[in-house]
Amino acid sequence: MESTNMKALYIVVNAGFAEQVVDYIRSQGSTGATIINARGVSALHKEIMGISVDTEKEVVLTVTESEIADKIMEAIKLNTAFRTEAQGICFTLPVSKAVGLRKRSSSE
Repeated sequence: MESTNMKALYIVVNAGFAEQVVDYIRSQGSTGATIINARGVSALHKEIMGISVDTEKEVVLTVTESEIADKIMEAIKLNTAFRTEAQGICFTLPVSKAVGLRKRSSSE
């Protein structure tokens, strides 16, 4: 295991927006991401004819250098499209150790 100066960046958006998010974070320096299908549950929970209707979500997860994660979060904060239809939220968690991550070369 290798100690890192990295962060796990989680971006939760409405279903159908994850690919746009991945393209956007790549333009900000991310080298890749994982898209996870999810279901949102909130205080505005809906039920139709006894059937629970939850909002379909997608979680974009990327592990990247702390500086790049901070740059991506700042860009997302300033991107008004992210707050409208996508209804996104974004947060980071520190990554203290990791294995299997590809190192960014100086030419990237």
